[in-house]
Amino acid sequence: MTRTGKPRLVGVNHIALEVGDIDEALAFYGAIFDFSLRGRGGSMAFIDMGDQFIALIAKENPVPDAERHFGLVVDDRSNVIEHARAAGAEMIEGARMDFLDPWGNRIQVVDYPDIQFSKTPAVLGGMGLGDLGKTETAKKELSDKGML
Repeated sequence: MTRTGKPRLVGVNHIALEVGDIDEALAFYGAIFDFSLRGRGGSMAFIDMGDQFIALIAKENPVPDAERHFGLVVDDRSNVIEHARAAGAEMIEGARMDFLDPWGNRIQVVDYPDIQFSKTPAVLGGMGLGDLGKTETAKKELSDKGML
């Protein structure tokens, strides 16, 4: 507990996305990203991201996002646009790397080295990623918060 007595936010355990079909969603995301399936059962599947995951939930009529989105962190986003287009994603114009999946979920893709988000060396090693490093900007942001 913090000095205010309220619990402090420390991270995101998972994201839940509504999709029309689990097999189609796994094929779509698998065409863009390298991932392992954490588990699957009934109308759900779980894409592993080390110590976090994405829950895919099959719904008959998934509700598309308008402005709502989430950011996925990748080790190297240099060919994400190519893979996303090939998978049939609708690319969103702008300075960020955003796209819509076939069910209207808006995903923003960011490079691990460029942001404050950090995984422990043990988690990175367990994911087979090693040291991904950080840009000077990200290091400064972390340092300014006493986290480097």
